[in-house]
Amino acid sequence: MKGKGFAIGLVALLVLAVIGGFGSYNGLVSMEENVNKKWSDVDSQLQRRMDLIPNLVESVKGYSIHEKDVIKSVTDARAKLAGAKNVDDQIAGQNELSGALSRLLVVVENYPNLKADATFRNLMDELAGTENRLNIARMDYNQAVQQFDQSIRKFPTVIFARIFGFDAKPYFQADKGAGEAPKVNFGTAK
Repeated sequence: MKGKGFAIGLVALLVLAVIGGFGSYNGLVSMEENVNKKWSDVDSQLQRRMDLIPNLVESVKGYSIHEKDVIKSVTDARAKLAGAKNVDDQIAGQNELSGALSRLLVVVENYPNLKADATFRNLMDELAGTENRLNIARMDYNQAVQQFDQSIRKFPTVIFARIFGFDAKPYFQADKGAGEAPKVNFGTAK
């Protein structure tokens, strides 16, 4: 009789482990999809910014003949971001584009007529709004990553995460030096 009670207890424990495994797996799938959705939100705002940049660059080109390097850096950074293959490449490209845009905005300060242009002002307003939405999307993404990464490291979920191949997601982090003001050398006007 004791052997039968032990076997029933063992089967019950196994059933609980399987049910717990399903729950852990389903919870991880939901959290991973949330991370993917949050990254999609970031990506959507990046695309919005990418769409605004050519118009902004064209507006500045007519005024800033001497700042070709700055305009080229914005264009090159935009192309690099457009060609990104994964989240890490997108983050690196986005950081490069942010730096190039910062340098472009410093250039704009030298052209009061450009700053007064209605089209340019509208583009700048659109870009500012996009940057705000992008910042919120990045924070939401990082919060989802934190929740997911914490979950796959906690016991007993870590067991199921490893069995089913759930890996940590990368945080969105600014480039080193992103807090520093951009350095722009205007040289001499011709």
